[in-house]
Amino acid sequence: MSCDFLGLALPGVQELSPYVPGKPVEELAREFGLDPTDIIKLASNENPLGPAPMALKAIQEALPELTRYPDGNGFALKQAVSRRFGFDLSMITLGNGSNDLLELLARAFLAPGREVVFSQHAFAVYPIVTQAVGATAVQVPAREWGHDLEAMAAAITPATRLVFVANPNNPTGTWIERAEFEAFMAQVPEQVLVVLDEAYTEYVTVDDALNGFDLVGRYPNLIVTRTFSKAYGLAALRVGYAISHPQIADVLNRVRQPFNVNSLALAAAVASLEDTSYLAESRRANREGMLQLEQGFRELGLAWIASRGNFIAVDLGREAAPVYQGLLREGVIVRPVAGYGMPNHLRVSIGLPQENKRFLDALARVLNGE
Repeated sequence: MSCDFLGLALPGVQELSPYVPGKPVEELAREFGLDPTDIIKLASNENPLGPAPMALKAIQEALPELTRYPDGNGFALKQAVSRRFGFDLSMITLGNGSNDLLELLARAFLAPGREVVFSQHAFAVYPIVTQAVGATAVQVPAREWGHDLEAMAAAITPATRLVFVANPNNPTGTWIERAEFEAFMAQVPEQVLVVLDEAYTEYVTVDDALNGFDLVGRYPNLIVTRTFSKAYGLAALRVGYAISHPQIADVLNRVRQPFNVNSLALAAAVASLEDTSYLAESRRANREGMLQLEQGFRELGLAWIASRGNFIAVDLGREAAPVYQGLLREGVIVRPVAGYGMPNHLRVSIGLPQENKRFLDALARVLNGE
């Protein structure tokens, strides 16, 4: 082959490494000759309860219409979000997962010569969407594994167009207090858009916790993104949404692909918003599972990063890669996070009680060299 096709790509794309998701169960089964039914996956922050019963019912009812394109405007889901949270339809943008919305923001507002500010140890998609459009990524060193908002505000320059803030943060699980965030917003110029990524916010049960929905009306340059992939258990369907000033939503809809959210996802998301008992059960299971893993780490003499997500980053006190490989041989999939600058940590999603125990037992064996 004489043509260098990589050389034809945009410079930022040439330098990208593809996002690496959690290892699929089927891949691990092939790799080690394991029984897929005997493998547990605690790698991708998925809801271990499965989808909400009301969501499954809505999907079943939507199946006969699969020959039709979905509602490109997502009217029913926008109405459901509006009823639940009180926002005007003009403030809502739907995405193929909240990840899609992050990319739309990059496509709409970034270009070569423009900058994006985000924290060290933050979601890997932030640098990916930045680099893909040729913008400059400005990574600010973390403070105690979380966002240093004072330093991030100081990193803003006339070239800055976006700031990504994750709360709770993935993969560390750290969080930002409301007063701290409001002080940060007061320092951000009005022409700089702040994206508050709240993919895990439904798991936060503290009464006075930062909630971006309370602040969108006060800060026109604030965009809040949320997803149905985590607490609502719809990761496979890929549906998320953003709340923003109507002019920002209008810009995003100009670059949004037609029919970017499929019919089954739309129907399931509407039903999930109404299934409040499922959300309560998801929170309960997560809270109890978090305590179970913390106690297990305590008994193993391991440290961890306190988390408000549905995952926890455990510090092994040694290089984590060999332990990760040992867990794979045990049929347990977790997430290595060396790519996030955390070579001694593993990120573990909260599972069902028996899954959490299986992981802790396997971890003990691997650490003891069994």
